[in-house]
Order: sequence, then C-alpha cells, then structure tokens
Amino acid sequence: MIPQEIIRSKRDGEELDPADIRSFIAALAAGHLSEGQIGAFAMAVWFKGMSRGEIVALTLAMADSGDRLQWADIDRPIADKHSTGGVGDNVSLMLAPIAAACGLAVPMISGRGLGHTGGTLDKLESIPGYMITPDADLFHKVVKQAGCAIIGQTGALAPADGRLYAVRDVTATVDSIPLITASILSKKLAAGLQTLVLDVKAGNGAFMADRAQAEILAQSLVEVANGAGVRTSALITDMNQPLADAAGNAVEMRNCLDFLAGGKADTRLETVVLAFAAEMLVTSGIAASSEEGEGMARRALSSGRAAEVFARMVSLLGGPADLMENPDRYLARAPVEKPVLAARSGWLAACNARGIGVSVIDLGGGRRHPADRIDHRVGFSELLPLGTRVSAGEPIALVHAADDTAAQSAAAALAAHYRIAEEKPELTPVISTRI
Repeated sequence: MIPQEIIRSKRDGEELDPADIRSFIAALAAGHLSEGQIGAFAMAVWFKGMSRGEIVALTLAMADSGDRLQWADIDRPIADKHSTGGVGDNVSLMLAPIAAACGLAVPMISGRGLGHTGGTLDKLESIPGYMITPDADLFHKVVKQAGCAIIGQTGALAPADGRLYAVRDVTATVDSIPLITASILSKKLAAGLQTLVLDVKAGNGAFMADRAQAEILAQSLVEVANGAGVRTSALITDMNQPLADAAGNAVEMRNCLDFLAGGKADTRLETVVLAFAAEMLVTSGIAASSEEGEGMARRALSSGRAAEVFARMVSLLGGPADLMENPDRYLARAPVEKPVLAARSGWLAACNARGIGVSVIDLGGGRRHPADRIDHRVGFSELLPLGTRVSAGEPIALVHAADDTAAQSAAAALAAHYRIAEEKPELTPVISTRI
C-alpha cells in the first residue's frame, strides 16, 4: 500500500477500494503515516466526498483498528447518544446518568473539543482526579456498578479515529459528512452498542449550519449505523444559540451539577435532555412511547436518582465522592469575572453561536493545536437565551477569564455576537426533525 497513491485517487474523485481503505487506516493506526499524509487524505475526502460503500468501509476499518468491547455479563440494554457538536452543549453529562437511572447501561465514548465546539472530555477534566482514559476492566466495572461511564478513547479503542480526529481539528476538515460519520460510528461500533441516538445539530453554531445538510448527515449516520447492526435514530436540534446558559469547561460542569439538582427546569437544555432520554428508552424497548420515556426521565431527575448515578460514576473513575454537594471545593474558578452588559434596551433577537465558541478558545478554553493545554476555568456563564427582553446596562452574560485584559476583550467580543432588536423574535424550535 502506497499512501500517496490512495490520497491521489481520492483527490482525483475516484472511488476507493475497501481493501485500500483498510490498508490506509491500518497504517494510520500503526503510526506509519505522517500528519501531512493524514491531513491530505482528510482534505481529499472533504473536497471529493465518499460513496455510501466507502463510508461503511472507512467506519468498519476504524472500528476494527483496535479492541471491540463486550458486555455479555450486563443484563441491561447497552445504549448511547452522540452529538455532532455545538456551543454550550453539555447534554451528555446529564443524559448518561438519567438513562442509567432508568435502566440502561451507557458506555459513552466521548471526544475533546473540535473546532469551535466544546468537548465532553475537556469538561470532565475540570473534575480533579477524574480518569478519562481508564483501562477496559475499570470501564467495564464502572458501567456495571454505576450504570454509565463517560470516558475518552483509549489507545486500544478505535485508535485510528483518535489520530484522525486530532488532525481534522486543525486542518479545516471537521465538517465532512463521510469523516463525521466514520468518526462517530467507529467509536460506537467498537463500544459494543445495541442502540444509539444521535443529536445532529443545525445552525450557525453547528458544523452543519444548513438544516438540509444536517438532515443529509443524520440520514448518513442512521443508515450506516443500522446497516452495521446498531438500532439508531437521530433528532435534528437547533444550534443558533448556546444550548446551556454556559460555554466553557468548569462553567459547563457547574451547569451540569445544577441541572442534576433540579435547577434548570423549563429551559431549552431540559427539553433536549429529556427528549433524548425518551428516545434512548424507546429505542431500547424500556419505554413504549416518547411520553412514557420522558416521564421516566423526569422522575429519575426529580427523585435524585440521576444525581446519585452521576456521583457514583465520578467517584468510581477517581473523582471526589462529594462533588455534587461541594462543587466549589473542586471546580476551579477563574480569577476574573466580568459582566457583559446590554448596549441598548430591546429583545435578544439573534447571536453568533460559533463566534461565542471561538471566544471561549480565545480565552484559553479550547485548542488551536492538538497539543495545546487549555484553561478549564475560563468561559461564559449566565448567558441569557434569545427571546429575552433586556434593558440597557443589564447583564446578558458573565465572563470568566485569567486576567483583566482577557476579560475586557472577551466581554466586548460577546456583546458583539448578540443582536438586540425592538421586536420580539420568532425562534427556531429546539428540536425540529426525527430521522
């Protein structure tokens, strides 16, 4: 196998043979390809695309590049959820323990920040001691004892995807439907899932800004996953504003703890979390309808059972046992907090969600290069949702920064990302389509 010949073939728009795809991915996993070759392959796929057969071959090759997990001794349905990425999207952190509290086993393999979007693993790393890459035995133990475990890819699980994922992040090849499909599903196939639900985001803060493109991606994911034997459905959700009222790492973790304690009722975030919990329960056969599934999820949340599952998961993975009770003891705060003030009175009518994600990176809360270290403390909190009436000088958010200069710059940037109008806006529904 000559890597540059495979790259050339795809660059010229030819359909790759499954054997060539397997050889290329095997070389990638073994460390025999340079970052330049990986980036060139990703860019060729971005420009020329892939057929459904090529995507299936790529997905299976990446899933087979490492171990496949087995759950024969767990007598619960093995289920998971994945998001294509957004700003203020911390749904997985609450959804996994809610689903586990309702009777599912959720072995969730998550990723780091990609492009302007936040990463579940980066948020979890704001918890002191939390092991995001446990060995297979500990991962299995936590899923069995807690009901869920949210971890990152180990070197033994879809290793080819881990390296390709990092290169895509810094080569402007994130928003490729074949690469997104293979990246998401290779991890899910390797995790031994029986069912999967997908959160495919559309809007100015998503990788797929166009709703039609998001539906194409969702269709690709659902068809490839079902074809590989995993019962899968997808919901198209809105990403024209941050989903949570926080964007960052520790600030989103605080938001998660508040949610599990019942503090985020009647929000867009709650709507999405409960909808996906219901979808997971219906797809796995535990609930007969979405209404029944949502009711089960609400009870798991209001009773405190979901919070107990989350606390048990954190403790078993090395984090503090009393995180839920004492978040301020463990989640570091940025030294500077500065309110962002509305420049005029009116309605918050629109925002640049992608710009908000980029502003988090500018604060140090994301990466420009794969090896960058991030500052988990920084970001934005208390973000007001679109459709809120504000008065001039009223806070619309709070900046968390490492110093005064960064806080001043971030506050100005955030204010510029919002449009304040005289008329109340008509907002896009947070959930639009099921596939």
